[in-house]
Amino acid sequence: MAGLVNGKKFLVTGVLTDQSIAFHIARLIQEEGGEVVLSSFGRAMSITTRIAGRLPKVAPVIELDVTNQEHLKALAPKIREYHSHLDGVVHSIGFAPESALGGNFLNTPWDDVAVALHVSAYSLASLTMASKELMSEGGSVVGMDFDASVAWPQYDWMGVAKAALESAARYLARDLGKENIRVNLIAAGPIKTMAAKSIPGFAEFESVWNQRAPLNWDIADPVPAAKGAVALLSDWFPKTTGEIIHVDGGVHAVGA
Repeated sequence: MAGLVNGKKFLVTGVLTDQSIAFHIARLIQEEGGEVVLSSFGRAMSITTRIAGRLPKVAPVIELDVTNQEHLKALAPKIREYHSHLDGVVHSIGFAPESALGGNFLNTPWDDVAVALHVSAYSLASLTMASKELMSEGGSVVGMDFDASVAWPQYDWMGVAKAALESAARYLARDLGKENIRVNLIAAGPIKTMAAKSIPGFAEFESVWNQRAPLNWDIADPVPAAKGAVALLSDWFPKTTGEIIHVDGGVHAVGA
């Protein structure tokens, strides 16, 4: 029986541990008949390469720092060493300096805010454009989001960066639709990943979801969010773009 993404090729960023949402996206892609190339950079390269060995099929890892223009220029040629084209890209990238999180919102310097916005929001556009020539027959770009419609405790400038990510996705969807490239986001509930551990007060998110989620939410389970992403990568959402799909147990839909 053919899988959901049978024969399709994808670039998946953000695989750092086997608890990463991105890792489970890559795993599910392979289990559903697709192939993946992973990206990492710097000291994390060796970690991602090791984690790639835990996938059903070992995936190649290429170096990509989304803030490095030379890396972005070299992206398509590097991917062509493995695949002649891409059917989609997973943007699972986010970072904010320590001063941009944890209740320091009013005092965060612009240089640190700029880093958060560049890595966490602008990179959706730069990564998509660097990959676009490989999606000449159309494709699906899926980014990982955290609901930016409200101000969360401790999240501060990363929350602003996520709001920028959401807006960037809409503009990319507008401008790339004519090339049959869809751009959507998965707004996941809190998952206990490496990235989450860097957020001061992460336990506050856990308590909110335990109290408010209509569907039971397990912060140790990244699979529901990964399934949502793979569904958007597939052909089952052929006319959906500029959308934010919430995979958060329903918290976004209910009041306090």
